[in-house]
Amino acid sequence: MIRPTSWLAWMGGSPAPWHFAALEQAYALMGEGRFEEAEARARAVATARRSRKGRDRRPATAWYATHVAVIAARAHGRREPSSLGEVEELIAEAGRTNYLPHGLLPAARLNRALVLLDEERPAEAESEARDVLMTLARRAHPAKYRHIELTALICLGHALCTQGRYEEPETIARANLPRADDGEAADSLRVLLVRSLSGLGRHEEALAQSLETQALPEPPPHAAGHLELYRATALHGLGRSEEARAEAARALTACERYLHPTHSRTAALHALLSRIPPS
Repeated sequence: MIRPTSWLAWMGGSPAPWHFAALEQAYALMGEGRFEEAEARARAVATARRSRKGRDRRPATAWYATHVAVIAARAHGRREPSSLGEVEELIAEAGRTNYLPHGLLPAARLNRALVLLDEERPAEAESEARDVLMTLARRAHPAKYRHIELTALICLGHALCTQGRYEEPETIARANLPRADDGEAADSLRVLLVRSLSGLGRHEEALAQSLETQALPEPPPHAAGHLELYRATALHGLGRSEEARAEAARALTACERYLHPTHSRTAALHALLSRIPPS
């Protein structure tokens, strides 16, 4: 999230205070699982900025607002209409203008990778995530972009898992867990580790890792059911059908509470339940 910390940052293109407050509210709504309201709040800011009567004259405001709206739509998991066109417009604008901070172009490209992953285009998501990581590696102050880098690594790991390539995701997760000082990034890396271990057929290790992760605080709404999906996968791999079915059902309930019915995780849980034989 872009948080201007000074008047210099504000004058450099960040949203004006009244619009910035609305975008902060959108993030707060996402934290409560109210994704549709968050998206609507962000789109209202973009519309106000583009209208003739919009009070804000900073050209970056509509970019920020649209970026937040795409994040909300992605988190909710609505598949139609696709967010890909909007993301590509944001990337094009960030690449051709000089009023946006340099860190926003890789952030927008990372969003593209995540949308491609959601749309079951993992090879393209992998390519985009690797390009983002190469771009960040060339930056003068890589620590400044640690959150974007870790998110790109997590996206890359899941793109590889989706293609049945589990060795590198395990390495990514283990190598970067010590670097993840952000709690949400660390939790996401642990979920990636559970998924990769189960994909490698190491279901006992995956289950043990998932039980360690279970002791952590409740995940944010956008991550509802994520760990449980791969724990259920590990239980299924161990032939513990009754436990696997119960775990998948719990995950599905969590998803239905917060996420759109077309979310890819919901579809994955339905597919897993269809493979688990009745007890």
